[in-house]
Amino acid sequence: MDIIDSHTHVISPDAGQYPVDPIGGKQSEWSKAHPVDIDGLVRALDSAGIAQAVVVQASTVYGHDNRYVADALRRHPDRFAGVYSIDAMAPDAVEKIDHWQGLGLSGFRLFTTGTTMPGQADWLGHEDSFPAWAHAEKHDIPVCLQMTIQGLPKLREILDRFPRVRVLLDHCARPDLSDGRPYRLAKDLFDLAAYPGVHLKLTHRALAASAKGASTTEDFLTDLVAAYGAARIAWGSNFPAADGVLPDLLAEARETVSVLPEADLDQIFGGTAAAFYPSLKGASRA
Repeated sequence: MDIIDSHTHVISPDAGQYPVDPIGGKQSEWSKAHPVDIDGLVRALDSAGIAQAVVVQASTVYGHDNRYVADALRRHPDRFAGVYSIDAMAPDAVEKIDHWQGLGLSGFRLFTTGTTMPGQADWLGHEDSFPAWAHAEKHDIPVCLQMTIQGLPKLREILDRFPRVRVLLDHCARPDLSDGRPYRLAKDLFDLAAYPGVHLKLTHRALAASAKGASTTEDFLTDLVAAYGAARIAWGSNFPAADGVLPDLLAEARETVSVLPEADLDQIFGGTAAAFYPSLKGASRA
């Protein structure tokens, strides 16, 4: 099985060529404490035995300046798909989408929360963002969302308006699972499975949340796969934002998720990402 990591970041050591300009005005601590550049990410993938990865724009470092992600893709087209960040509320959002897509990147990211921006941004679902959503739906451009579960009602409104758009929720939208089955605190997440275009990114954050309070990881994964199907769930390491080296992050995830059937694991650790980002299918695997 070829393993694909659906969530990695790269940070350049050259702040002159790639200046720091984070969304929200504050650079993330992880990007200062343990940054990894393009070449370092390739070495990390090789050491972990990961065939390919999705490089997601480091929004808390470069904002909407996606040049370093584009450079990663240009230098290693066989290893990466690239996800760029846009300001969906900007009048030129569609123009920006076309620009970055034209450079070979594979869909955009909307950053509405994070370690430097706690809470849920209130612009998600604003009508000024509709042209970007409409463009994504028309051209089958996948959308990656960094958001909290509190924003899911707004996302439902978007999906009702643009039902064919495909979205991938970072960290499973950071659900609260502490009440355990039947996960009433995360009801909005499970209900969202009714929208076939919704996919989930299973990271260390979601797995850690699944082991808190009355929840068990086995219960959560079993219920999540029952709701979404494994073909709509993709593993992502969040390296290097996550603490630890990539081989350990992969090993920990595989051990945690091993409660699922082998066919589900094949989807979660590769098949789903390859289907969501088709450019990965066309590249030769390492």
